[in-house]
Amino acid sequence: MESLIPFLRILMQAIQLLSAFVLIVLVLIHSPKGDGIGGIGSAAQIFSSQKGAEAALNKITAWAAGIFYAVSFILGFYLGY
Repeated sequence: MESLIPFLRILMQAIQLLSAFVLIVLVLIHSPKGDGIGGIGSAAQIFSSQKGAEAALNKITAWAAGIFYAVSFILGFYLGY
């Protein structure tokens, strides 16, 4: 178990870094007036409507924030980082 702790710490730090990057990109895609993903061009055509695109973007952002929060909690509380 002792040799597993450094591996878990590195793995959690990598997940935290990746989720932080994804979260930053997703927040920058959002627009204050709700037309964030619509400004990208044809990317919004993947969804049935612009409202659907924003709803999907909100869900993905919430999941990324939840992953970032959970990994930060694990690193801080259980691994003592």
